[in-house]
Amino acid sequence: MIDPRLRVLQLVAEHGTVTGAAHALHFTPSAVSYQLRQLAADVGVELVVQQGRGIRLTQAAHILLAHTERLREQWELAQAELATADPARPGRLTLCGFSTAASRLLPPAAATLRRSHPGLTVRIVEAEPDRCFDLLLSEEADLALLVVTADSPPMTDRRFDQHALLDDPLDLVVAEDHPLTRRKQVTLADAATEPWIVGNPGTTYHQLVLAACLSAGFTPEIAHHADEWDTGTALVAHGFGVILVPRLARLRENEPVVRIPLRGEPAPARRITAVTRLGARGAPRLREAIETITDVATQTLPDPI
Repeated sequence: MIDPRLRVLQLVAEHGTVTGAAHALHFTPSAVSYQLRQLAADVGVELVVQQGRGIRLTQAAHILLAHTERLREQWELAQAELATADPARPGRLTLCGFSTAASRLLPPAAATLRRSHPGLTVRIVEAEPDRCFDLLLSEEADLALLVVTADSPPMTDRRFDQHALLDDPLDLVVAEDHPLTRRKQVTLADAATEPWIVGNPGTTYHQLVLAACLSAGFTPEIAHHADEWDTGTALVAHGFGVILVPRLARLRENEPVVRIPLRGEPAPARRITAVTRLGARGAPRLREAIETITDVATQTLPDPI
């Protein structure tokens, strides 16, 4: 077993504060500080020092973190081999993901896994991407479905194994009497002068829309903020602007809006990835989970309208 205090050190490094790590671990800040002190005493080096009102990791802490990543990878590989040696043993699998994944992809995939393995307990957690990474690091989740954004860890991050699952196209949603509904082909740039409805700053949806618009050569005029598809659709229906909606997302029925598939290069889409801790992906249940989710995604993604 890997010393759980190393996991605490990893999350302090990830968040930069004791409070952030405590929140991710569901600990109190004092409990995190205590574990850091105990770990430092056991290894015989100073791991954190005060810096203003915060803390700074020492060089010794960074050395320990590098070894911790290698230890955790080896531990995950060992667990995967043990699972391969005894694939019939009952187990537990926790899947987490953003809202669309948690509603459209994970439930049918989890149901398929339970039918294939009656002794398997499958748990689903809906969470934003940053929380999903915390769940993986704290070992509260085994597999996460995430949307790639500018804040996502790079593919070279040695803590995680990231596997591209699918590209989910982004559709433009406009009011039913909008002039763009009469065109045979619409590109994202055709909506450059429209008032835009986007998610609140800091959300994945906000980053996604801004990145798509910038890639199309314009900065959107943000008129309103809405994190829920129902709210955005209602604003569009009443003439307050336009929105981008992923193909997998369901919209409220009977709203006077039109969903327009976008053409052009590059056609906007969000990249969905399946993420595990490094070394864990070889476990039979995780391999099967990724394959099952991929099958569900292929069957669920609607064709262009």
